Amino acid sequence: MALDPEIFDTLIDTIRRFVSERLRPLEGEVEAADAIPDAIVEEMRGLGLFGLSIAEEYGGLGLTMVEECKVAIELGRTTPAFRSTFGTNVGIGSQGLVMAGSPAQKAEWLPRIASGEVITSFALTEPDVGSDSGAVKTRAVRDGDVYRLSGTKRFITNADKAQLFTVMARTGDEPGGRGVSAFLVPRDLPGLSIGEPEKKMGQKGARVADVVFDDTPVPVANRLGEEGQGFKIAMQVLDRGRLHISAVCVGVAERLIADCVAYASERKQFGKPIAEHQLIQALIADSKTEAMAARALMLETAARKDAGENTTMEAAATKYFASEMVGRVADRAVQIFGGAGYIADYGIERLYRDVRLFRIYEGTSQIQQLIIAREVLKRGG
Repeated sequence: MALDPEIFDTLIDTIRRFVSERLRPLEGEVEAADAIPDAIVEEMRGLGLFGLSIAEEYGGLGLTMVEECKVAIELGRTTPAFRSTFGTNVGIGSQGLVMAGSPAQKAEWLPRIASGEVITSFALTEPDVGSDSGAVKTRAVRDGDVYRLSGTKRFITNADKAQLFTVMARTGDEPGGRGVSAFLVPRDLPGLSIGEPEKKMGQKGARVADVVFDDTPVPVANRLGEEGQGFKIAMQVLDRGRLHISAVCVGVAERLIADCVAYASERKQFGKPIAEHQLIQALIADSKTEAMAARALMLETAARKDAGENTTMEAAATKYFASEMVGRVADRAVQIFGGAGYIADYGIERLYRDVRLFRIYEGTSQIQQLIIAREVLKRGG
């Protein structure tokens, strides 16, 4: 159920001010320290950002998909690492529980996830398992009233600070996704360890690390759904997450376009602002057109999801277009800024590096193409 329009407008205005007044001035500091200041995390908790997608009965804001995407656009106007701080709680780290959790599981975890007391992570990727997510090798062997988990998960966002992991593990001998089950795994269980955060190309401040399970005893009561339903749960979670990421891509693109317009209006060459040169105008026009198209596609698909439609193809197409779009916009921004775009002081090169990840996580562009083609062929056009 959508929020009252006035209340939602107030939320958007508050987040917009938070981004411009609190987050953007800290972008350089976050890049240098590879960490989000604790005070900012507390402010995010106070704004309810950790519970955007969690129902009000569990202490969240209970936003619709359209509302969540509009919030994500605003948060895309700054370094993506800020959004990633609470992004797993809103998306992939909580939605398996929201979609498939029992009443007892929801009551135990969702209020603390919504408040930001508990940080969540989604543990699917493995050293040998990325795009082929049905090939999970981490095993969960039933032993009385527990499953014993063994295996390694790789590149897990927020693993260094997560208290709860949604883990995909193989419980059966069936090949592919049919043998995969989903589990809620608290960080403090014996045999669970976290590796050192990886050094990354961009999105500094949003850390990823290995999660290792060494005969970790997970109560049967922590399984999400039935055995063998894990892959289906994971795909449903990713469908929703792809729309959220698309909205962030739109926000980053709109920020980059605004930065380009401001710079091109001030920077002079050949006796006039470079904004008056037609080839610069062409770069801006292409970026604006693509950003508008991505925004329209994202909002239409989000509305269809809210209406209960199957949006697997539409979400894949949106994520594919939006993530590729923001890469092109960032590239044009570097070109418009010229030498200044390559220098760290202006922040353009940082965003250029940050947005590269959007074409990889939550399904690469190539995986999105396969999903789109499969769904089009299935639907007959």
